[in-house]
Amino acid sequence: MIEITVRTRSREDMVDITSKLEEIVRKNNFENGILHIYVPHTTAGITVNENADPSVKVDIMSKLSELVPRSGNYHHLEGNADAHIKASIVGSSLTIFVEEGRLVLGTWQGVFFCEFDGPRTRRCLVKFVGSET
Repeated sequence: MIEITVRTRSREDMVDITSKLEEIVRKNNFENGILHIYVPHTTAGITVNENADPSVKVDIMSKLSELVPRSGNYHHLEGNADAHIKASIVGSSLTIFVEEGRLVLGTWQGVFFCEFDGPRTRRCLVKFVGSET
């Protein structure tokens, strides 16, 4: 298993980690298989979305905040109940195909670490299943 460190800059942030994942594939000679990425935090998540237009990240975070506002009628009283809910909506893991030593992503797709209770230093755990060169 490989660990990635992600430093977030604000309470809510989307950090593009695509290049870190590509580097892992390249340095470890992963050829064909699947790359599984897991976020071991209850107030952060991971997703695939457009990485060409930065306004997409703004729209995603804005709509999540509309759906789940920071202050609301929550039973969890530590001040980050919204972050737990947003992390559950986004999800804590994803799987990406690797073919011929490259991540299989669409033209405009990137992999984003989603922070909902930052800023913090976080971890992503990465596991490859498949063939190596």
